[in-house]
Amino acid sequence: MRHSAVLIPGDGIGPEVTAAARFVLEQAGAQIDWHVHHAGLAAVERGASETLPDETVESVIANRVALKGPCTTPIGEGFTSVNVALRKRLHLFGAVRPVRSLRGVPTRFSDPGVDIVVVRENTEGLYAGIENQITKGVVTSLKVVTEEASRRIARFALDYALTRGRRKVTVFHKANIMKLGDGLFVRCCREEARQYEGRVEYEEIIIDAGSMRLVQRPEDFDVLLCENLYGDVMSDLCAGLVGGLGVTPGANYGCDHAAVFEAVHGSAPDIAGQGIANPLAVIMSGVMMLRHLAMATGDEHCTMVADRIRNAYNASLLAGHKTRDLGGELGTQQFAQSIADHLGVEA
Repeated sequence: MRHSAVLIPGDGIGPEVTAAARFVLEQAGAQIDWHVHHAGLAAVERGASETLPDETVESVIANRVALKGPCTTPIGEGFTSVNVALRKRLHLFGAVRPVRSLRGVPTRFSDPGVDIVVVRENTEGLYAGIENQITKGVVTSLKVVTEEASRRIARFALDYALTRGRRKVTVFHKANIMKLGDGLFVRCCREEARQYEGRVEYEEIIIDAGSMRLVQRPEDFDVLLCENLYGDVMSDLCAGLVGGLGVTPGANYGCDHAAVFEAVHGSAPDIAGQGIANPLAVIMSGVMMLRHLAMATGDEHCTMVADRIRNAYNASLLAGHKTRDLGGELGTQQFAQSIADHLGVEA
């Protein structure tokens, strides 16, 4: 079965790392027909009047899935963040970031290891962007919490845990202080969790205490469910436990089965064109895309290819084949070739 997907190369190191990811997926046998479209500075430089052209959005809607590199928002008035615009236009309400210890990337948390999925509500909270200057030197920021979005992300996180064999969902919140806003979020999560009783364990923790526990005993956590700002912070914190943003993939899921898979690191223009960027996060995001396609279409070939790539990059890292950010010497394409060379190796 062949699948169609949009490829958004992005800016800075984006074209290099997405090309490496595409190479690995093709070498592993992924049957993907790619539709290349641009966003960010790359789109503006090609004559677009905005960072997210309509044709890019329409292609993602038509093909349902996209693999995206990091994008740069040009400095100046009138340009909006590609990520924010994508979330709004495609209704990508659920951000997912799996964070897992890699045996070839040792950190102080490698024993007993980290295996956490951060699920972030992607559309509201303090990131709704509603701010006002009341008077000189006084600014208010409005935090938006709705029952509809809170229940939707709670069901999404609980379903994600159930369908992927995860054991527990933990809600991070500050309802002890923000009793109405965070209180509504927690109440919705608690009520939705009752529908999963006996199938998925559920707990709540105040976010400051939860942050301390995360760095003391990360093995206590499985799926973290957070509002928008909390999820942004916690996903980067968790990435730091396993080696940084270069080894953590990301995905944004939305209504009508739309999904955008991306590395969550930046475009790193300072090293663009040097061939030294780490493509692993985009490759891992491509693996997430394959698993999504397998679940959406029932195509087990996608699962097989995803497993092959995961085993290959694990084996490559264990063999000491790493990019510079991980303490190695390989360039972008050299690392991709190493993964390709390890396809079929169990790790």
